[in-house]
Amino acid sequence: MISVIKVGGAVVEDPAQLAILLDEFVKVEGPKVLVHGGGRTATQLATKLGIESKMVGGRRITDSDMLRIVTMVYGGLVNKNIVAQLQARGVNALGLTGADMNIVQAHRRPITPEGIDFGYVGDVDDADGERIQQLLQNGITPVIAPLTHDGKGNMLNINADTMAQTAAVALSSVSVGDVSLTYCFELPGVLRDANNPDSLISKISESDFKNLVADGTISGGMIPKLENAFSALHAGVSSVRITNIQDLQGGTLICK
Repeated sequence: MISVIKVGGAVVEDPAQLAILLDEFVKVEGPKVLVHGGGRTATQLATKLGIESKMVGGRRITDSDMLRIVTMVYGGLVNKNIVAQLQARGVNALGLTGADMNIVQAHRRPITPEGIDFGYVGDVDDADGERIQQLLQNGITPVIAPLTHDGKGNMLNINADTMAQTAAVALSSVSVGDVSLTYCFELPGVLRDANNPDSLISKISESDFKNLVADGTISGGMIPKLENAFSALHAGVSSVRITNIQDLQGGTLICK
Protein backbone atom coordinates (compact mmCIF):
# COMPACT_ATOMS: atom_id res chain seq x y z
CA MET A 1 0.00 0.00 0.00
CA ILE A 2 1.25 3.46 -0.96
CA SER A 3 -0.23 6.21 1.21
CA VAL A 4 -0.73 9.77 -0.01
CA ILE A 5 -1.60 12.08 2.87
CA LYS A 6 -2.55 15.71 2.40
CA VAL A 7 -2.30 18.05 5.38
CA GLY A 8 -3.85 21.48 5.33
CA GLY A 9 -6.07 23.87 7.21
CA ALA A 10 -4.97 25.03 10.62
CA VAL A 11 -2.71 22.00 11.02
CA VAL A 12 0.11 23.42 8.89
CA GLU A 13 0.08 26.77 10.68
CA ASP A 14 -0.06 25.39 14.24
CA PRO A 15 3.31 23.93 15.38
CA ALA A 16 1.67 21.71 18.01
CA GLN A 17 -0.88 20.24 15.60
CA LEU A 18 1.75 19.81 12.89
CA ALA A 19 3.99 17.93 15.33
CA ILE A 20 1.14 15.53 16.18
CA LEU A 21 0.41 14.97 12.49
CA LEU A 22 4.05 14.26 11.67
CA ASP A 23 4.29 11.83 14.60
CA GLU A 24 1.28 9.99 13.18
CA PHE A 25 2.65 10.20 9.64
CA VAL A 26 5.86 8.48 10.75
CA LYS A 27 3.79 5.55 12.04
CA VAL A 28 2.14 4.95 8.67
CA GLU A 29 3.60 1.74 7.29
CA GLY A 30 4.94 1.38 3.77
CA PRO A 31 5.87 4.00 1.16
CA LYS A 32 4.18 7.35 1.67
CA VAL A 33 3.87 10.83 0.24
CA LEU A 34 2.96 14.01 2.13
CA VAL A 35 1.26 16.87 0.31
CA HIS A 36 0.74 20.14 2.16
CA GLY A 37 -1.06 23.44 1.89
CA GLY A 38 -0.22 26.68 3.68
CA GLY A 39 -2.75 29.22 2.49
CA ARG A 40 -3.16 30.97 5.81
CA THR A 41 0.57 31.57 6.13
CA ALA A 42 0.62 32.94 2.58
CA THR A 43 -2.25 35.28 3.40
CA GLN A 44 -0.52 36.50 6.57
CA LEU A 45 2.75 37.22 4.74
CA ALA A 46 0.93 38.96 1.91
CA THR A 47 -0.85 41.21 4.42
CA LYS A 48 2.46 42.15 6.06
CA LEU A 49 3.83 43.07 2.64
CA GLY A 50 0.75 45.08 1.73
CA ILE A 51 -0.47 42.63 -0.90
CA GLU A 52 -4.20 42.01 -1.01
CA SER A 53 -5.41 38.38 -0.95
CA LYS A 54 -8.35 37.77 -3.27
CA MET A 55 -10.48 34.62 -3.12
CA VAL A 56 -13.34 33.44 -5.32
CA GLY A 57 -15.33 30.38 -4.25
CA GLY A 58 -12.57 29.36 -1.86
CA ARG A 59 -9.95 29.54 -4.61
CA ARG A 60 -7.05 32.00 -4.45
CA ILE A 61 -6.57 34.47 -7.27
CA THR A 62 -2.83 34.43 -7.94
CA ASP A 63 -1.49 37.53 -9.65
CA SER A 64 2.25 38.04 -10.16
CA ASP A 65 2.77 39.47 -6.66
CA MET A 66 0.81 36.68 -5.00
CA LEU A 67 2.67 34.09 -7.08
CA ARG A 68 5.92 35.28 -5.48
CA ILE A 69 4.31 34.95 -2.04
CA VAL A 70 2.95 31.43 -2.51
CA THR A 71 6.20 30.25 -4.10
CA MET A 72 8.15 31.51 -1.11
CA VAL A 73 5.68 30.15 1.45
CA TYR A 74 4.63 26.83 -0.08
CA GLY A 75 7.87 25.87 -1.81
CA GLY A 76 10.15 27.38 0.83
CA LEU A 77 9.01 28.14 4.37
CA VAL A 78 6.31 25.50 4.85
CA ASN A 79 7.87 22.79 2.71
CA LYS A 80 11.34 22.94 4.21
CA ASN A 81 10.01 23.22 7.76
CA ILE A 82 8.11 19.95 7.25
CA VAL A 83 11.12 18.30 5.63
CA ALA A 84 13.36 19.32 8.54
CA GLN A 85 10.88 18.00 11.09
CA LEU A 86 10.55 14.68 9.26
CA GLN A 87 14.34 14.34 9.13
CA ALA A 88 14.38 14.85 12.90
CA ARG A 89 11.95 11.93 13.14
CA GLY A 90 14.15 9.63 11.07
CA VAL A 91 12.25 10.01 7.79
CA ASN A 92 14.42 10.67 4.74
CA ALA A 93 12.22 13.35 3.20
CA LEU A 94 12.68 15.36 0.02
CA GLY A 95 10.80 18.62 -0.55
CA LEU A 96 9.39 19.08 -4.04
CA THR A 97 7.04 21.11 -6.16
CA GLY A 98 5.37 19.73 -9.25
CA ALA A 99 8.02 21.53 -11.31
CA ASP A 100 10.82 19.43 -9.79
CA MET A 101 11.61 16.43 -12.02
CA ASN A 102 8.61 17.60 -14.09
CA ILE A 103 6.35 15.43 -11.94
CA VAL A 104 3.25 17.54 -12.59
CA GLN A 105 2.52 19.32 -15.87
CA ALA A 106 -0.16 22.00 -15.97
CA HIS A 107 -1.46 24.97 -17.92
CA ARG A 108 -2.60 28.36 -16.72
CA ARG A 109 -6.32 28.31 -16.01
CA PRO A 110 -8.25 30.21 -18.69
CA ILE A 111 -10.56 33.07 -17.82
CA THR A 112 -13.90 31.64 -16.75
CA PRO A 113 -17.15 32.25 -18.67
CA GLU A 114 -18.06 34.63 -15.83
CA GLY A 115 -14.95 36.69 -16.60
CA ILE A 116 -12.90 35.60 -13.57
CA ASP A 117 -9.15 35.57 -14.17
CA PHE A 118 -7.46 33.40 -11.55
CA GLY A 119 -4.04 34.52 -12.72
CA TYR A 120 -1.18 32.08 -12.26
CA VAL A 121 -3.37 29.20 -11.14
CA GLY A 122 -2.73 25.87 -12.80
CA ASP A 123 -5.05 23.18 -14.09
CA VAL A 124 -3.29 19.81 -14.21
CA ASP A 125 -2.60 18.18 -17.57
CA ASP A 126 -0.55 15.16 -16.53
CA ALA A 127 1.63 13.75 -13.75
CA ASP A 128 4.59 11.37 -13.74
CA GLY A 129 3.82 8.59 -11.27
CA GLU A 130 6.96 6.68 -12.23
CA ARG A 131 9.22 9.50 -11.03
CA ILE A 132 7.43 9.63 -7.69
CA GLN A 133 7.53 5.86 -7.40
CA GLN A 134 11.29 5.86 -8.08
CA LEU A 135 11.79 8.10 -5.08
CA LEU A 136 9.68 5.80 -2.91
CA GLN A 137 11.58 2.74 -4.10
CA ASN A 138 14.80 4.43 -3.02
CA GLY A 139 13.50 5.03 0.50
CA ILE A 140 12.75 8.70 -0.04
CA THR A 141 9.54 10.28 1.23
CA PRO A 142 8.38 13.08 -1.09
CA VAL A 143 6.93 16.19 0.55
CA ILE A 144 5.07 17.98 -2.22
CA ALA A 145 4.12 21.66 -2.19
CA PRO A 146 1.05 22.78 -4.19
CA LEU A 147 3.02 24.44 -6.97
CA THR A 148 4.02 23.40 -10.47
CA HIS A 149 4.94 24.95 -13.83
CA ASP A 150 3.53 25.53 -17.29
CA GLY A 151 6.50 24.27 -19.32
CA LYS A 152 7.24 27.83 -20.40
CA GLY A 153 9.22 28.91 -17.37
CA ASN A 154 6.32 30.09 -15.25
CA MET A 155 5.38 28.76 -11.84
CA LEU A 156 1.71 27.99 -11.17
CA ASN A 157 -0.30 27.77 -7.97
CA ILE A 158 -2.24 24.49 -7.60
CA ASN A 159 -4.99 23.72 -5.10
CA ALA A 160 -3.39 21.43 -2.49
CA ASP A 161 -6.30 18.96 -2.49
CA THR A 162 -5.96 18.70 -6.26
CA MET A 163 -2.20 18.18 -5.96
CA ALA A 164 -2.75 15.30 -3.53
CA GLN A 165 -5.36 13.73 -5.79
CA THR A 166 -3.02 14.14 -8.77
CA ALA A 167 -0.15 12.40 -6.96
CA ALA A 168 -2.39 9.54 -5.79
CA VAL A 169 -3.88 8.97 -9.25
CA ALA A 170 -0.44 9.11 -10.88
CA LEU A 171 0.90 6.50 -8.45
CA SER A 172 -2.15 4.27 -8.90
CA SER A 173 -1.50 4.22 -12.66
CA VAL A 174 2.00 2.76 -12.21
CA SER A 175 1.77 0.83 -8.94
CA VAL A 176 1.03 -2.88 -8.76
CA GLY A 177 -0.43 -2.38 -5.28
CA ASP A 178 -3.14 -0.23 -3.74
CA VAL A 179 -2.86 3.53 -3.29
CA SER A 180 -4.78 5.32 -0.54
CA LEU A 181 -5.50 9.03 -0.30
CA THR A 182 -6.15 10.76 3.02
CA TYR A 183 -7.20 14.38 3.42
CA CYS A 184 -6.19 15.42 6.92
CA PHE A 185 -7.23 18.67 8.55
CA GLU A 186 -8.38 20.02 11.92
CA LEU A 187 -11.86 18.43 11.98
CA PRO A 188 -12.72 14.73 12.62
CA GLY A 189 -14.04 14.37 9.07
CA VAL A 190 -17.18 15.47 7.24
CA LEU A 191 -19.71 16.69 9.80
CA ARG A 192 -23.49 17.01 9.67
CA ASP A 193 -23.13 20.04 11.92
CA ALA A 194 -19.95 22.05 11.45
CA ASN A 195 -20.18 23.18 15.08
CA ASN A 196 -20.56 19.67 16.50
CA PRO A 197 -17.49 17.40 16.21
CA ASP A 198 -19.64 14.46 17.32
CA SER A 199 -21.80 14.71 14.18
CA LEU A 200 -19.29 12.81 12.03
CA ILE A 201 -20.59 11.18 8.86
CA SER A 202 -18.64 7.91 8.77
CA LYS A 203 -19.25 7.08 5.10
CA ILE A 204 -20.32 9.09 2.05
CA SER A 205 -21.25 7.73 -1.38
CA GLU A 206 -21.73 9.85 -4.50
CA SER A 207 -25.50 9.76 -4.08
CA ASP A 208 -25.09 10.78 -0.43
CA PHE A 209 -22.85 13.63 -1.53
CA LYS A 210 -25.41 15.02 -3.97
CA ASN A 211 -28.12 14.91 -1.32
CA LEU A 212 -25.92 16.50 1.34
CA VAL A 213 -24.98 19.34 -0.99
CA ALA A 214 -28.62 19.84 -1.96
CA ASP A 215 -29.78 20.15 1.65
CA GLY A 216 -26.86 22.41 2.61
CA THR A 217 -25.11 19.98 4.96
CA ILE A 218 -22.01 20.07 2.75
CA SER A 219 -21.01 23.49 1.44
CA GLY A 220 -18.09 25.81 0.79
CA GLY A 221 -14.61 24.34 0.54
CA MET A 222 -15.79 20.85 1.45
CA ILE A 223 -17.51 20.53 -1.95
CA PRO A 224 -14.32 20.67 -4.09
CA LYS A 225 -12.53 18.47 -1.52
CA LEU A 226 -15.14 15.75 -1.99
CA GLU A 227 -15.21 16.25 -5.75
CA ASN A 228 -11.47 15.57 -5.74
CA ALA A 229 -12.05 12.49 -3.59
CA PHE A 230 -14.59 10.98 -6.00
CA SER A 231 -12.41 11.84 -9.00
CA ALA A 232 -9.54 9.96 -7.36
CA LEU A 233 -11.68 6.87 -6.79
CA HIS A 234 -12.88 6.85 -10.39
CA ALA A 235 -9.27 7.19 -11.59
CA GLY A 236 -8.04 4.10 -9.75
CA VAL A 237 -7.19 5.18 -6.19
CA SER A 238 -8.26 2.32 -3.91
CA SER A 239 -9.52 4.30 -0.91
CA VAL A 240 -10.10 7.90 0.13
CA ARG A 241 -10.90 9.29 3.55
CA ILE A 242 -11.20 12.68 5.21
CA THR A 243 -10.05 12.81 8.81
CA ASN A 244 -8.01 14.63 11.45
CA ILE A 245 -4.50 14.37 12.83
CA GLN A 246 -5.38 11.99 15.67
CA ASP A 247 -6.96 9.28 13.54
CA LEU A 248 -5.49 8.81 10.07
CA GLN A 249 -7.40 5.53 9.67
CA GLY A 250 -10.73 6.96 10.82
CA GLY A 251 -12.86 9.93 9.87
CA THR A 252 -15.13 9.81 6.83
CA LEU A 253 -14.64 7.08 4.22
CA ILE A 254 -15.48 8.19 0.68
CA CYS A 255 -17.15 5.51 -1.46
CA LYS A 256 -18.30 5.29 -5.07
